Amino acid sequence: MNESAQKPAGRDWAAWAKDYASKRVIFLVLILLVIVIAVMDPNFLAYSTLKNILEQNSTRAIIALGAGFVLIAGGTDLSAGRVVGLTAVISASMLQTEKYAAKFFPNLEQLPVYIPIIIGVLAGVIVGVINGIIIAKFKVPPFIATLGTMVAVYGINSLYFDMEPNQSQPIAGLRKDFTMWGSGYFNLGGGYTIPYIVLIAIGVAFIGWGIFNKTRLGKNMYAIGGNVQAAHVSGINVARNLIFIYAIAGGLYGLGGVLEAARTGGATNNYGNMYELDAIAACVVGGVSTAGGIGTVQGIMAGVLIFGVINYGLTFIGISPYWQLIIKGLIIVSAVAFDMRRFAAKS
Repeated sequence: MNESAQKPAGRDWAAWAKDYASKRVIFLVLILLVIVIAVMDPNFLAYSTLKNILEQNSTRAIIALGAGFVLIAGGTDLSAGRVVGLTAVISASMLQTEKYAAKFFPNLEQLPVYIPIIIGVLAGVIVGVINGIIIAKFKVPPFIATLGTMVAVYGINSLYFDMEPNQSQPIAGLRKDFTMWGSGYFNLGGGYTIPYIVLIAIGVAFIGWGIFNKTRLGKNMYAIGGNVQAAHVSGINVARNLIFIYAIAGGLYGLGGVLEAARTGGATNNYGNMYELDAIAACVVGGVSTAGGIGTVQGIMAGVLIFGVINYGLTFIGISPYWQLIIKGLIIVSAVAFDMRRFAAKS
């Protein structure tokens, strides 16, 4: 669960420092990565670089937060990436400019921008509720349940994407009042700007922190992930809480898909492919236990930033993408190994 290091009353400062560092190792790794890359190329520390990293990883942070809800509750969700693709296509298909030649819905009137956004997010919530019901009511293991919905959602999205007159053509020509949320900036003055999508991701992270730490659902989530039998005995309605948790996760995937369409200015049915693995990896690297019951919002955000720094930073200094994959793989395996040792020691 959420853990905080307290300074010792006596002289055992070395033990306290070791404990403090172990609980914040993810942030130390992130700082070390930045330092190493900055030493090789000081331009990496430019404000524009930081802004680009945050902008490119904002949607991934929202998606990873959704995966974090599920993992802390002791589950997993393989449908995240396909939900991102579905919601990106749904929202983009209804938000094309009026004069765009290849409109998905030629006769659709110009809707208020918030309506397709809400529809997209609700589509994600619906998939999440379905996942929750299958897992909580029918007792299907989360891996199998979400594997099934992953395949089904991709099929549904592909059928929608292939409808006449679109016939699987990339959706483009999106309205500026929509794309501004993915590519627009708030002017801070002095030549500095911050993307709207970064502000949205920060806002979502704060809301997630509030749910994790200040609500009954958050407490129940940790309890269910820590020991589902004990949660039952203590009077927690496990099935209802799991459905809520998967619904929230689906809504976050939906929001991530909508913002991804706004950021890139288009959508196809292949949007979000493999995003679920990136999200799970970011969570695990950020300290979320694969056994459930442990994880923080700040750790998840740090995990996303670590992979963002790896992807952007190593490209920035000219490292081959193949080496980037190797480094990412080693970090993931190391994080899971550390988590397994911690879980074994706890048991």
